Amino acid sequence: MRVIGLMSGTSYDAIEAAAADITLEADTLVMRPLGRISTAYSEELRGAIAAAMPPAATSTQALCALDTGVGQAFADAAVRAQRELCDGRADLVVSHGQTMHHWVQDGAVRGTLQLGQPAWIAEATGLPVVSDLRSRDVAAGGQGAPLVGLTDTLLLRGLPGVPAALNLGGIANVTVVAPGAEPVAFDTGPANALLDAAVRHFTSGAAAYDESGRGAAAGTVSPALLRRLLDEPYYRLPAPKSTGKELFHLPYLLAALADVPTADDHDVLATLTRLTAVTVADACRAHGVTTLAVSGGGAHNPVMMRMIAGELPGVRLLSSDDLGVPSDAKEALAFAVLGFLTVHGLPGTLPSATGARHASLLGSITPGRGPLLLPRPATAAPRRLRVPGPGDDLAAASATS
Repeated sequence: MRVIGLMSGTSYDAIEAAAADITLEADTLVMRPLGRISTAYSEELRGAIAAAMPPAATSTQALCALDTGVGQAFADAAVRAQRELCDGRADLVVSHGQTMHHWVQDGAVRGTLQLGQPAWIAEATGLPVVSDLRSRDVAAGGQGAPLVGLTDTLLLRGLPGVPAALNLGGIANVTVVAPGAEPVAFDTGPANALLDAAVRHFTSGAAAYDESGRGAAAGTVSPALLRRLLDEPYYRLPAPKSTGKELFHLPYLLAALADVPTADDHDVLATLTRLTAVTVADACRAHGVTTLAVSGGGAHNPVMMRMIAGELPGVRLLSSDDLGVPSDAKEALAFAVLGFLTVHGLPGTLPSATGARHASLLGSITPGRGPLLLPRPATAAPRRLRVPGPGDDLAAASATS
């Protein structure tokens, strides 16, 4: 099955579209990535998303307009992916949508809201669309995040030691697959959320992020500010747990700076980068991680990566590319996998990763232009994920010639 995955994360700067040919062969999910494209949100739409994000007040009119605007933007990205990545021959679109609110109360998730009406995608592509993938896990008592836990587990299973996957988006999340134990996945805290907010604030919106970590590299970590930031109770909560920009936003940072005035903007950026490194490393040490495969936008920040490496001197750091999954496409591909599982009647969650009472089939399906014809339900869930390299494909071709 040829599947397009669509993802926009907590940084809400662009829509990532990735496509893959996915098959289920006995207990192995085989995924052949076909490429990725990135489509930036228009300045107008990005501004509307920012204006409605917590802790801002909003209206049902604004949310309705966003549901349409984001849906149309996702539809445009899907059409591009269908044409440029799939030669017009895709079978399914899986849309994560744009998270607007992740409602966490006393450590439990009460609800989660992703906008981007899937009808626009189905209308534009003619393909069935799987969307709203988080809500079912929340209804089953889970965190609804991070949903990459199952894909990460299938990919990491069988690697030596205690492998883990780390995604550095607006929020950082980690999946740990220790031998003889159930997989664990959770949000460690902010990766780029506070850093991006600080850059926008300090530059009055002229810059959106700390490109290549240059701002942090020009500063010095403030021990006092770092201690103040590490006082956040979230870091001491047990997994499973999840968080978002409902907690880690500009007013949160400004409150910390009011308590610990820090005159040099670069020092603030250096301290926020160190905060990410320390909280990621604390999570990895707590679970005995020996190998860490990194993906997401933060993986392109050399200062952040050096700080993480410095905090984890005994841990082998890889890119998810080293495991066959392109770093910038990893989350979009993970959601493509979840949609594939859904239409084959297979659950897309691990209770040990989200805290749900049971594994769940995820999402809602919006039919495409024709009748909704689902594949025959699979008889068994996959145990591992294999991403063939070019040599595998050549060997297979030779064996059949």
